[in-house]
Amino acid sequence: MALNQVQFLKPKKRYIYNVNIAFMVLPLILLPIFIEWIFHLMHLDFFMHYKGAFLFGDILYIIIARFLLLDSALYIFTHTKHAINTTLMQVVLLYLEITVLTITYYAIIFNLFDVFSLFHLNSEFSPANLELVHNHSFVTSFYISTVTFTTLGSGDWIPQTLNAMIAVSSEVILGVVQGGVFVAIVIYGHQNRVKEEVLIKG
Repeated sequence: MALNQVQFLKPKKRYIYNVNIAFMVLPLILLPIFIEWIFHLMHLDFFMHYKGAFLFGDILYIIIARFLLLDSALYIFTHTKHAINTTLMQVVLLYLEITVLTITYYAIIFNLFDVFSLFHLNSEFSPANLELVHNHSFVTSFYISTVTFTTLGSGDWIPQTLNAMIAVSSEVILGVVQGGVFVAIVIYGHQNRVKEEVLIKG
């Protein structure tokens, strides 16, 4: 057998043994937006004057963080020394955490920039329900963020500003890409396990 074939079949060493800390570290992704929330409360006039720049920075941050930090964390899980079932379960749980964090991040953005000025309600609510919606702006923001991220597209909340369109577009892209990356990582991890089992049996 050729040397390059031996190297190809040789199982990769896995140096990462404990990745549970990733579940505790990932929520730190929300820290900057919480700091911005506090800044918004303390310096409202300044924030409103430069709200376009703040929104652009928020979107740029979450995109970079998602691709450089969160998806990198998922890659680490495919290089841990665990049984295939354990690794896949960890990947699923991590993706669930990433999904909730991303949806929450955008919900905070929508609420921070006034969800009712960013979006137009395209449904007929009773006066009582409409008042309830207005009194729970974060719940409304979280709903809009969930529908956007999952590309459900119910059509009841329509972006009515350029900033809202940019935010929605970026969240949709992250939601679509996340599904593809998840499938790719699961397949990659499974193929590596199969190769190792073949090598062990052979």
